[in-house]
Amino acid sequence: MTAPLLAQRPSKALLIGLVVSGVLAMVVLAVMLYSGGPVGFGLSALLAVAPLPVLLAAVLSLDRIEPEPKLNLAFAFVWGAGVAIVAGIALTLAGQQFFTRVGYGPAAVEDIGVIVLAPVVEEAFKGLALLLLLRRRTEIDGLTDGIVYASMAGLGFAAVENVGYYLLAFGEEGAGAAVQLFVVRGLIDPLGHPIYTSMIGLGVAYALTRRTAGRYAAIPLGYLAAVFLHGLWNGAASTGSLSWLGGAYLVIMAALVGLIVVTVTERRHLVARMAFYLPAYQETGLVTDADVRMLTTLPARKAARKWARGAGLGRAMSDYQQAATELTMLHLRAERQGMDPGRFALERDAYLGVMAEARRW
Repeated sequence: MTAPLLAQRPSKALLIGLVVSGVLAMVVLAVMLYSGGPVGFGLSALLAVAPLPVLLAAVLSLDRIEPEPKLNLAFAFVWGAGVAIVAGIALTLAGQQFFTRVGYGPAAVEDIGVIVLAPVVEEAFKGLALLLLLRRRTEIDGLTDGIVYASMAGLGFAAVENVGYYLLAFGEEGAGAAVQLFVVRGLIDPLGHPIYTSMIGLGVAYALTRRTAGRYAAIPLGYLAAVFLHGLWNGAASTGSLSWLGGAYLVIMAALVGLIVVTVTERRHLVARMAFYLPAYQETGLVTDADVRMLTTLPARKAARKWARGAGLGRAMSDYQQAATELTMLHLRAERQGMDPGRFALERDAYLGVMAEARRW
């Protein structure tokens, strides 16, 4: 993300994508309301939305040190809820019709749609949100950023998809069936879609933040990993076997643990580099030893913001912490990817200017 002084204007493409995706999401929900009735739709929507605040907070907590722009996060979420949902449904149904025409039976077509077509199509369109953000590649500074954006797209997709699943269960067997399904989709496996798509997020972020020769191969590899995890879960669920579901769940949870390890490792690396780079700016008078100690642990940063709010300086402290973090990320980008000296100096001085303005208070 960029500090306030360097914030980019929202691109027209981003705003158009946000509006189009939002309209498509509303259309899908309106169709569900019309087909399922107000009672079934109301219950289904409530069940789908209930875990969202906790899930969103969990995803955003991964990026507390360097929070991403709210508009970008909203775009990823709404893209998943709108474009990805509509494309996923349309292309999966079209694929199933193709296999029906070439002679496959109803059971085989259903399995192909659930286990193969849905993961291939849905992950492609959820992951497309990451590729559309490549034009604003300075926002993706590390692997954690890729995970966060991908998770937002996955959460948006899951929220709307779950309304549909709960509504089907309500229509077939009543409210009890919808609640039972909520236990599986909303409580036991609420992070399925975010985890799948995070594989793509990792691939995109790796390609953007590394200088290795084959770095762009990480994008298709991440996509294949996302399709595999998604297909594994759908396949296990279609068997109805608890042992298969348990095995798939363990694999997906192992992927979640891996994502957490990546974010924790990257955060520790950022903190270590912050302690390495920032002392060099002590001669400017903008950084002291106490500031470095405050900036390099989350509890100390939180305590500093709390103190500042009590003194009426909460915004200034937040700006200072953000600019100092972005200054460190600038050094990391230059270290990993190389950077024109003139551009580096321009961005460095802008961040220092934000820190100086904050310290005036």
